[in-house]
Amino acid sequence: MRSPVADLLADLSHAFAAVGAPWYLFGAQAAIVYGVARLTADVDVTVRPPAEVATASWVQTVEAYGFQQRFADHALVERSRVIPLVHRATGLPVDIVLAAPGLEEELLTRAVTLHIDDVEVPVIEMSDLVALKVLAGRPRDIEDVVTLLRVQRGHIDDRARPTGTAPARGGARPKRSVARTGRGVVASDREPPGLRIPTLR
Repeated sequence: MRSPVADLLADLSHAFAAVGAPWYLFGAQAAIVYGVARLTADVDVTVRPPAEVATASWVQTVEAYGFQQRFADHALVERSRVIPLVHRATGLPVDIVLAAPGLEEELLTRAVTLHIDDVEVPVIEMSDLVALKVLAGRPRDIEDVVTLLRVQRGHIDDRARPTGTAPARGGARPKRSVARTGRGVVASDREPPGLRIPTLR
């Protein structure tokens, strides 16, 4: 029997196939796939929007596969590049992040296909997930990184392992960017123009 998250991802996979949009799972659900114990049903995915198709048009197709927008604020979507939906069958939320040129496009090319229950799901590559969580820098993200490095020892590209320390709680977060090294990405202290770090849960 499928879990509610797997049911959501199955419908989402069919929806993205219908509009011809490549995508991958990231955030908390990706961390769970790689062995982190998390109690959350939030789902975060990144998608490359169909070329030359209005956002409202392809989102309407996605909705036909069992989703609806949690709120309709087109200006917010344009600013944030995040489309918040809810899966009607399960009531679970899903945030669709629109991939920007550069980093997120590259992460799409390195996503790996894994099974969640009986559903094939493209998932962010593990070293890339570690790097994004280091960049997010919240206590929960750093805890996830520590767990991933422990439970996936030997499976994470050493060149993509994070260095440095997490920002103090409530303290200023240093600006960081990422650079490709082998299969993954690593943090640096410079933030290139246009880099947008997805919000991780």
